Amino acid sequence: MTKIIDGKKVSTEIKEELKKDIDRLKKDGSRVPGLAVVIVGENPASKVYVNSKVKSCEYLGIYSEKYSLDSEISEEELLNLIEKLNKKDEIDGILVQLPLPKHIDDDKVIESIAPEKDVDGFHPINLGKLVTGKAKFKSCTPYGIMELLKRYEVNLSGKDVVIIGRSNIVGKPLSIMMTNESATVTLCHSKTKNLIEKTQNADIIVVAIGVEKFLTKDMVKNGSIVIDVGINRTSTGKLCGDVDFENVSEKTSLITPVPGGVGPMTIAMLMKNTVKSRFEKNKKEVEKWK
Repeated sequence: MTKIIDGKKVSTEIKEELKKDIDRLKKDGSRVPGLAVVIVGENPASKVYVNSKVKSCEYLGIYSEKYSLDSEISEEELLNLIEKLNKKDEIDGILVQLPLPKHIDDDKVIESIAPEKDVDGFHPINLGKLVTGKAKFKSCTPYGIMELLKRYEVNLSGKDVVIIGRSNIVGKPLSIMMTNESATVTLCHSKTKNLIEKTQNADIIVVAIGVEKFLTKDMVKNGSIVIDVGINRTSTGKLCGDVDFENVSEKTSLITPVPGGVGPMTIAMLMKNTVKSRFEKNKKEVEKWK
């Protein structure tokens, strides 16, 4: 019988755990964690994401600074702002909401964030250290997926995993995280041949390509676990994922819904990275976050 993975419930549990740690800081009279969020332009989806992150900070008691910048801002001005935030003691994490306007180099901006404040986990140094299992921060969406599997007691050791989508934000870092847990991972993409043969033999399938209901019932084996990272809208405006949930769920043992699956976990892990960054500045607290 299929069990639905409740990402909203797990993300709430994580936030409550973090809130206790932050309340402890307040009780001790210590500085609370600080997060700076930078958004450039008026992208509606970006504004929704940023507001959700700011609200999560307010709920947890995290100090936050929001910088809403005009879409015409120069790359140099944005880089100067990040440099100031890098030096600001009360800021433990810096998040620049992507995508950025075309005249600004995303990679240059990401690389300008101090690795010790890169709570999105996108800096090349943190991505590089992910390979050895020593990243200071893990990318939030794959980190959230790993946490969901952990809390639903899924042992990855020896499992055959197929990830559809090779982005630097989800697919690639997730493949490394799962490999580090002794899974056998196949990373697929638009050039992959015989994809259906690979998915039909997979114990776990993760879909992150942004194509409505791409994964169909005939592509999965009975008892498999399916993680849907996609967020799309049908022709009627209804929110859906990259998985044909209604039909695929008939064959799975565990599956994430859209909405309410992976989405809430991304913000929860961003908050966790921010709190971790704050505690790591106190040597007495480091062991808790290893």
